Amino acid sequence: MAATELVIAGFGGQGILFLGEVLAHAAVLEGKNVTWMPAYGPEQRGGTATCTVVIADEPIGSPVVADPPAVIVMNRPSMEKFEPRVRSGGLLIVNSSIVDRPAQRGDVRVLMVDAVREATALGDARAANMVLLGAFLAAEPVVSLRAVEQAMRERLPPDRTALVALNLSAIARGWEIAREQLLLQRV
Repeated sequence: MAATELVIAGFGGQGILFLGEVLAHAAVLEGKNVTWMPAYGPEQRGGTATCTVVIADEPIGSPVVADPPAVIVMNRPSMEKFEPRVRSGGLLIVNSSIVDRPAQRGDVRVLMVDAVREATALGDARAANMVLLGAFLAAEPVVSLRAVEQAMRERLPPDRTALVALNLSAIARGWEIAREQLLLQRV
């Protein structure tokens, strides 16, 4: 497999880093090489947060991703910053709950996912990041859902293990939404 490079971006507090951490840990569990590089502003919540994840079968030369083939954006400022940087032919996943404009690019695959609404319907708006992870995995099945579940169980603190079921439901919902959109895009 060629390297899978993903940038995840949004506000602090949206679970950007956790999404990346779960994906990276799942890849490690499957024996893949991984880099996970978080970046965030000085604020704990409300500032910008980004995370890059690179997954490959071969050794990874650098965690830096200048022109990502895949980007998940959870807010409008991240859309403005990263949409132009998505590699032509790449994938842009947009949290349409917060991003109030459609994608401008015609040369990338775009998945518009109302992640906050979907997570709220499942019981907790904070699972929006997992809805978007599910959408990504539907488009780019770089790791198995079984590995994601195991990674989540290992990465969540003991007092939060009750969230595993909710997060898995959110991932499944995001996967379903993305599959529907991807099928429509092929028609």
